[in-house]
Amino acid sequence: MTKNDMKFKNVLIASDFDGTLKNDSGEVTADVIEAIRCFKDNGGYFTLSTGRTYQGLTLYDNSVFNAPALLANGAMAYDFNSKEIVFFDGLYEEGKDAVRKLHERFPEISIEMYPFDDTYAINLTEESEKHFTNQGIIFNVVDSPDGVPLPWAKVMLGCPAGLSADVQRFIAEKLKDVSYLPTTGSFVEIVKKGVNKGSGLLKLADCLGVKKKDVYAVGDGYNDTDMLTAASAAFVPCNGSSEALSCASYVVRSNNDGAVKNVIEILDTIYK
Repeated sequence: MTKNDMKFKNVLIASDFDGTLKNDSGEVTADVIEAIRCFKDNGGYFTLSTGRTYQGLTLYDNSVFNAPALLANGAMAYDFNSKEIVFFDGLYEEGKDAVRKLHERFPEISIEMYPFDDTYAINLTEESEKHFTNQGIIFNVVDSPDGVPLPWAKVMLGCPAGLSADVQRFIAEKLKDVSYLPTTGSFVEIVKKGVNKGSGLLKLADCLGVKKKDVYAVGDGYNDTDMLTAASAAFVPCNGSSEALSCASYVVRSNNDGAVKNVIEILDTIYK
């Protein structure tokens, strides 16, 4: 692809990070980076849509994207170029209330709370601590949510083996003012009611002045399904989850074989 009169002007691609943009070795390969550069040079917006928080993305090279990043499963859009929050649909008192009730009902679970640029944990376990240490995140251990500043991008619940289903059932039945989703392993995430990667994607598109027909998403996991269905077309790596593949408009190469590059190749044939 060569520069061609800004053929991708006001076209937005939002890509999941782990398992989609990165390969299984945790790398964004040079050929993928070059394809994204060409897409941006032709006027396109490229961004990430990830469950990671602001704290968990600051260690990575953010030059690959030129639009605000969607963080915490759609709760926040942050512009790493201007260093400004574009929007923040976080948890307030309903989040604190949920944490209090969960801690009382399930004292054995770990609870991670994520304000914009700080991190707190109740009943920190070894597995939860890896969330912080593996990403270089500084964290604070507390006994309750009462002193933790609001809003929170999300809450993560680390559930001992076999307890995740009970925790999800409790949230669904007793904590109707928040939304939740199961994530990697036995963790469960809580976000503001109605927030997901799809709502965040459409809100970002509005902020950028991108029409829905020009909004595209690529992702591999269960937490990507809202984003995939919100986009005008959904691209899913062939090694993606069954939930993501069920939403696919296009099945592309695996994340180990340049999934995002394949997305741009397909869009190159659509935008002539």
